[in-house]
Amino acid sequence: MSEERVIGVDLGGTKILAGLVARDGAIGRTIEIATPSGGQQEVLAAVDGVVADLHRDGAVAIGYGVPLNIDRRTGVGLKAVNLPLHNVHFPNRAREMYGLPAGVENDGNAAALAEWRLGVGRDVSNLIMLTLGTGVGGGVIIDDRLYRGWAELGHTVVVAGGQPCQGNCHGHGHVEAHASGHAANRVAAELYGRGADAPVLLAKAREGDQRAIDAVAEIGRILGAAIGSWVNIFDPDIVVVGGGFGAAAGDLLLEPARRSARAEALQPADETLQIVQAELGDEAGLIGAGLVAFEALDGLR
Repeated sequence: MSEERVIGVDLGGTKILAGLVARDGAIGRTIEIATPSGGQQEVLAAVDGVVADLHRDGAVAIGYGVPLNIDRRTGVGLKAVNLPLHNVHFPNRAREMYGLPAGVENDGNAAALAEWRLGVGRDVSNLIMLTLGTGVGGGVIIDDRLYRGWAELGHTVVVAGGQPCQGNCHGHGHVEAHASGHAANRVAAELYGRGADAPVLLAKAREGDQRAIDAVAEIGRILGAAIGSWVNIFDPDIVVVGGGFGAAAGDLLLEPARRSARAEALQPADETLQIVQAELGDEAGLIGAGLVAFEALDGLR
């Protein structure tokens, strides 16, 4: 790795992944721990702990990718859907504790930034990124710039009056409720009984179980309908699908999604639309958080 390294923190609903990141995306030492199930102070203490550990190795800035919508005027993380976090100013906390430049970005935006600069989208100017995990995160690149708004693509309504969303979201029929790992867990339990989850569903589908194949295809169909709508708004060069569930499902999910998206997309996107798997895998969020740290170091945040 180059001499100049930053700390990137990818805070998720089930795990915290933090590490030392170079400008070219190379990753040094990392720490991965389970996200605590307690309240806000417990989660923040866990984040502070991994940052303090990595800080001993030397770093010039700190970047956070967090599952909260960010107030762009103040930098405050407003509220998380799947974690007990609200009104947290991550950069201020880091500056006070370590005296280093620091930045924060929504985790979906951070992943989009990483895939655009260093991953599968590095040769395009317009990109949509989806992270399919427990929930659904999203980020958008428009004309070679990260869209800095909320970009909560996972909370787009795809089924009016559909399944209730999870966590602190009171909506119904969102992409997150119908096309996430959480949704796959629900479908697996309906088909195979209590205790069955998304990995069971995907394993059954790969074994040729038609019920599982159809169930994953239906998740893909709904995801594709949403993608088709986003394509009609943003006209991306590519749509990138990552996250733990997205990577695990692969073409079992993406082929039905492609068919569905092309059915909804306007011409000529109905023929030219590309939906591809993320290149950076589970490290996209960490690398993106590192890029956010470098932007803070360079005075861009």
